[in-house]
Amino acid sequence: MLNFDMYMPARIVFGRDTEKKIGELIKPHTKKVLLHYGGGSIKRSGLYDTVVKSLLDNKIDYVELGGVVPNPRLSLVHEGIKLCREENVDLILAVGGGSAIDSAKAIAMGVYYDGDVWDMYDKGLPIEKALPVAIILTIPAAGSESSGDTVISNEETGRKYGYGSPHLRPLISVMNPELFFTLPKNQIANGVADMMSHIFERYFTNTTNVDLTDGLCETTLRTIISNAPKLLENPEDYNAWAEIGFAGTVAHNGLLGMGREQDWACHGMEHELSAAYDVAHGAGLAVLTPAWMKYVYKDNIDMFAQFALNVMGVSKGLRDKEALVKEGIARLQEFYRRMGLPQTMEELGIDDSRLEEMAQKCTGHFYGQENKIGGLKKLGWQDVLNIYNLAK
Repeated sequence: MLNFDMYMPARIVFGRDTEKKIGELIKPHTKKVLLHYGGGSIKRSGLYDTVVKSLLDNKIDYVELGGVVPNPRLSLVHEGIKLCREENVDLILAVGGGSAIDSAKAIAMGVYYDGDVWDMYDKGLPIEKALPVAIILTIPAAGSESSGDTVISNEETGRKYGYGSPHLRPLISVMNPELFFTLPKNQIANGVADMMSHIFERYFTNTTNVDLTDGLCETTLRTIISNAPKLLENPEDYNAWAEIGFAGTVAHNGLLGMGREQDWACHGMEHELSAAYDVAHGAGLAVLTPAWMKYVYKDNIDMFAQFALNVMGVSKGLRDKEALVKEGIARLQEFYRRMGLPQTMEELGIDDSRLEEMAQKCTGHFYGQENKIGGLKKLGWQDVLNIYNLAK
C-alpha cells in the first residue's frame, strides 16, 4: 500500500425531502448565491420553485445562470465568473448532475483568478482559494457532488480537460433519490457506466497489499450491477436509487483509491471522443473500457482474474486464467448491453477519420510532447490508437 493523505470534508445530506432544506443548510455560509443549472427540467419538475422558496424563506438573495449542457462549456464558465464578480456572490448552488456541478466548480475557481480560468486546466496551475459550492444532485453519475474534480470543454480549441483540488470539494451536497425518478433510461445507463469507470480507474492497479480497498471496490461494483437493471424496470424504485446514488458518491470521493496507484487511461481516451464528437461520457466509457481491458490484461492477469471472480461471478475455468479473464470481460459487456449502452465506436457515430488524431491528442504527441497515460500499463499514442480500433 502506498502513502496517502485522505481528506473528504463534503457533507452529504441524504433522503426524502432533503432538497427543501437547502436554504437552511447553506444559510450559515452565504448571503447571496449563484443558482446554476442546466435546461428547463428543474423548472418543469417543480424543483426550481422548491429551491427558490427555500432560499427566500431563509432570506438568501440569489442570481441565476442556466444553460449548462453535457460536456460543460468554457464560455458559460466565463459568463458565470463575470456574474459572480458583478453581483458579489459568495456561494454557488448547483442544481443538476455532473455537468452543472463541474461548471459550478470551474466558476468557483475562476472568480479569484486574474487570468483566464482555462489556464488552470491547461497548465495545471494551483489554486489557493475558490468560492464554496453546494449541490442538489439530480443525476447520480459523475460523483462530482463529493469530489474535488471538475472537467470542462473548451469549444474554441476542441480540448476537454480535468482539474482537481481540495478547494473544489463541495461544502454540502443534497441527495434525494426521488429526484432521480424521471431520468430517461439512457441517462440512467450512462450514469452507471460513468460511476463504474470511476471505480475501475482505481481498482485496476499494480499496487499490492490493498485488500481493504480491493474489497470496497468490488462491493461497490457488485452493488451497482445488482441494482441498476432494477431501475430500467421501475425508475421509481427508491431503494435501488438509494443504492445507486450512494454508490456513485463512494465511487468518486477518493476513498476507493487510497494507497493505490491509479490508472485513468480510459477517462483520458474518452475525453477525446467527447471533445471531438460530443458523445455522452458514460456511453464513450462503455465502449472503451472493455477494449482497454482486452488490450492490457496480460500486463497484470491476476488483477483481471480477481475481477472476473469477485465482481463478475465467473466460477468456471479457474485453471485457465486467460479464459477466466475473457469471460469476465464478456460478462461486463453483456451487462452494458442489458443497460442499453453502445458497444462500438460505430454505435457512437464515430468513424475511422479522426482516430489517429484523437490518439495523438490524448497523449500530447499531436502537440509535440508525448506523455504516456495510464498506470497499470503505460500507453503511448499508438497503444491508444490500437484500443480505439479494438472498440470499432
